[in-house]
Amino acid sequence: MALMTMGQALVRFLDNQYVSFDGKETKFVDGIFTVFGHGIVVGLGQALDEDPGALRVYQGKNEQGMAHVATAFAKQNNRRKIIACASSIGPGAANMITAAATATVNNVPLLLFPADAYASRQPDPVLQQFEQVNSLATTTNDAYKAVTRYWDRIQRPEQLMSAMINAMRVLTDTAEAGAVAICLPQDVEGEAYDYPDSFLAKRVHKITRPLPVKEELEDAVKVIAAAKKPLVICGGGVRYSEAGEALEKFCADFNIPFAETQSGKTACLSSNKYNLGGLGVTGNSSGNVIAKEADVVIGVGTRFSDFTTASKSLFRDDVKVVTVNTSRFDAYKLDAVKIVADAKEGILALGEALAALNYKSAYTDEIAKAKQGWDDEMARLAAYRYDENFEPLIAAREERTIPEFAKLYGTDVTQVAAVALIREVIDDNAICVGSAGSLPGDLQRMWTSDERYSYNMEYGYSCMGYEIAGALGSKMAEPEKEVYAMCGDGSYLMLHSELVTSIQEGKKINVMLFDNAGFGCINNLQMSNGIGNLATEFRKRDENGDLLGDIMYIDYAQSAAGYGVKTYTARSLDELRAALEDSKKQTVSTLIDIKVLPKTMTDGYGAWWNVGLASVAKKESVRSAYENIEKMRKIARKY
Repeated sequence: MALMTMGQALVRFLDNQYVSFDGKETKFVDGIFTVFGHGIVVGLGQALDEDPGALRVYQGKNEQGMAHVATAFAKQNNRRKIIACASSIGPGAANMITAAATATVNNVPLLLFPADAYASRQPDPVLQQFEQVNSLATTTNDAYKAVTRYWDRIQRPEQLMSAMINAMRVLTDTAEAGAVAICLPQDVEGEAYDYPDSFLAKRVHKITRPLPVKEELEDAVKVIAAAKKPLVICGGGVRYSEAGEALEKFCADFNIPFAETQSGKTACLSSNKYNLGGLGVTGNSSGNVIAKEADVVIGVGTRFSDFTTASKSLFRDDVKVVTVNTSRFDAYKLDAVKIVADAKEGILALGEALAALNYKSAYTDEIAKAKQGWDDEMARLAAYRYDENFEPLIAAREERTIPEFAKLYGTDVTQVAAVALIREVIDDNAICVGSAGSLPGDLQRMWTSDERYSYNMEYGYSCMGYEIAGALGSKMAEPEKEVYAMCGDGSYLMLHSELVTSIQEGKKINVMLFDNAGFGCINNLQMSNGIGNLATEFRKRDENGDLLGDIMYIDYAQSAAGYGVKTYTARSLDELRAALEDSKKQTVSTLIDIKVLPKTMTDGYGAWWNVGLASVAKKESVRSAYENIEKMRKIARKY
């Protein structure tokens, strides 16, 4: 037995957690990120000051930002390591809720310790306490219940034991991993209890590979064996199972093409001749062309988001779906014939069974033709220039934006050409991080890499502000590699506080800031659906009182330079190339402010996205767009 405070016991417990995967043992908790406030600093903070063990304490600058860092760190470690996050009560705790949702949607383990109101209620309402008049038991932290896989509140110090065992259960579960919130009332953090030695001892959590069961395997093999043109979808489960090589062999053995989701990208090699690249709304022509003709879709480790399925319109009406997933919930989607199992074990079992049947698909030259078509398009995008023959890739109803931006910033850089050049110049094994706006579409289509797990795209929640924090988390996970945050100006303005933390920690990251003067992706969405240019470009208010005045001139490089970041501004591809080459020589974080022309991102390639457009409108343009949506809704699969 050891008499210690709840905070001290928590620190000791965290320091003794390990995971084992395929026989390799890893220390699970690297440290704790925190923005200290009165709700956490004298309780858990005292414990960390007195004896942190091998845990490292990291100082965040924004609670949401530090939790995004922790999420990216866990993802880049393929969920084998985590950094816990602790915040004060009230606004500090509320700031982490967005990050909790981001981690849970993406099935990434994130351990959060938001401070809470006093269990004794003696000083109520304590500073920053949220009081709900219908229940004094309700606090800000109850909001976490909707966005976490496990939630608990430690009202007595001995409750810590069952709470933390359950927290570890969820954090190390391949099907249920997500955010865990353990709420810490301020007074209980400092209360003492005789904790058993067994609770504080080293604990190794086995991350196992669930095996497919005979009955489900037989059903799936029967469906695939009858397929002439099957398609495999490589999801995030392939990455976390480290099943990329097994999937590549499976596809080669049976002549089956595969396409990637955002989470599954770089689980397999981009150069693999069966790899079609991205699929769906942010997918490319090769993936979408093959998908539309597939008679069987084999989803491995994917949750079939609307972007992957093009709102369930991408596949044939009579398509059959087979799934391999550790999550029974995801395995049941699209009315699939399911195999609830680890991705690697499921692929190996399917391969063995199909080999016994001498199965081969009926593809001849379709895969190679589709890939060649996309290669040609990639060459066109890389050469896309702003000149007298310029035409925007996205239909621009507001034609003044492009020439106005070009004149204001003196730039001729297109977004797609910039993406192609960055990929060309930077290291082959560099890690690419992104999340929101139009860049995820460009990157899923255009980014290639034969370095496994080098693409850390958060697109389950598409959370603006993840990019720079995510780059820091990726760098902390793999400090020997260069890391690039692919970030729009909108996301940069939303959250870039952990850029300062990268300087503080001496972890160099590279921010590729694509400035197109606004929320370009959403501007495209509203205008393509007949809506006016409303509050999606960074424009000053005009004489009529509308946000349709001049484009704002913003020098992002100058803002970042004040933090100690090495900065550059690129208004041409030559300037961008020079900046990229010089940035590789730097030892501190860098930022390249790339002035990219609006409407020069990728678009289309045969996928549709269902949006909730108004069914009644005054504008003919909106009514026409709604008619098109209704046509597609009738075609798309209903469930």
